[in-house]
Amino acid sequence: MNRTGTWDGLHPQARALLERFMREDPPITTTPLDELRRPGAGADDVRGVAEPVDEVRDLLIASPHGSGSVPVRLYRPGPGPLPMLCYFHGGGFVFEDLDSYDPFCRVLANASGCLVASVGYRLAPEHPYPAGLIDCYTATAWLAANPGGVGARPGPVAIGGDSAGGNLAAAVALMARDRRGPDIAHQVLIYPFLDPACAEPSHARLPWPATEDMLWCWDQYLPAAAARDDPYAAPLSAGDHRGLPPAFVLTAEFDPLRDEGAAYAERLRVAGVPTRYECWPGQLHGFLMHAGALDDAAAARRRIGSALRRAMLP
Repeated sequence: MNRTGTWDGLHPQARALLERFMREDPPITTTPLDELRRPGAGADDVRGVAEPVDEVRDLLIASPHGSGSVPVRLYRPGPGPLPMLCYFHGGGFVFEDLDSYDPFCRVLANASGCLVASVGYRLAPEHPYPAGLIDCYTATAWLAANPGGVGARPGPVAIGGDSAGGNLAAAVALMARDRRGPDIAHQVLIYPFLDPACAEPSHARLPWPATEDMLWCWDQYLPAAAARDDPYAAPLSAGDHRGLPPAFVLTAEFDPLRDEGAAYAERLRVAGVPTRYECWPGQLHGFLMHAGALDDAAAARRRIGSALRRAMLP
């Protein structure tokens, strides 16, 4: 198996998309960062149509740590006080933003019935760990403490994220437990990015995204070697997962991060945390973001929405 080979069992739509990515995407480790981040990079045309929602509103949340304000975009799918999901986007801690995740967050709001708060955390390498995590925790804590200000229902919130955002969601759950707040009812971890060593077996078996690209992302986020032993940076290494909120962990069969997500789900189960784990057959890392090219993306989004409805709606 190599980066240009075909993979038995890979969904035909996913194979076509993978071939496009390998043909068009510039190499992460040798391309200037500003070029990698330019608008439209990363096949944005396959991300799907932006669904209408009742309201989209931007706000800034002041950080108590002297780091300015954290931008948040709110997606309201309907009237009345709604349960809230704080969502942290993917992108290897280095890429993506509120705009690139706008179509996905609209779908997530409609599918879940939740007020979705998409958090625009600071990115590495300009802002390495723990800057992004501080932003995510700060925004979650403020939103949970001020539901009336955003039209949310009082009570525990849900948190979620994909890839690097899945790391941040898992870390916020750990931090909230250790700091005794905010109260989190549920966590959704979508192919989470959890192991800085990229040592799980699926990394050796599945060559896209390339392990060297993922290690590069980790180096941007965790330039200090000591941070790699911090459970808030690498939640898979946490020594105690007891007392965390119930979780839905979703991975993809042909994702090098698959075994990290499976291992984390098992750690949660062993610690007594109610956990649902699903591995989506035939799919790639990031597949939920590509509803314009992958039929499975829409189906998986509905599954996540249903899980959140069960967890958050009466």
